[in-house]
Amino acid sequence: GLEATDCSELILAGGVAANTKLRAKLHTLPAKVIFPSPGLCTDNGAMIAYLGYQRLSQGETEPLHFLTRARWGLDQLTP
Repeated sequence: GLEATDCSELILAGGVAANTKLRAKLHTLPAKVIFPSPGLCTDNGAMIAYLGYQRLSQGETEPLHFLTRARWGLDQLTP
């Protein structure tokens, strides 16, 4: 968790940030938690699709085979 880092703030964004139960639970952390207003907590899928369209229209491509991670533990990240 956050105690494994030197971070004192947590910023939550995207569609998950609209989850009221998650918001309530995260407010119990001994850190400053920052959320956008619920009206701004939208799914990032449309933004990612638009970015992909923009890149493709400019001739940029990526290989179809790449490594994905369904879970990425905080212990594997560096602040």
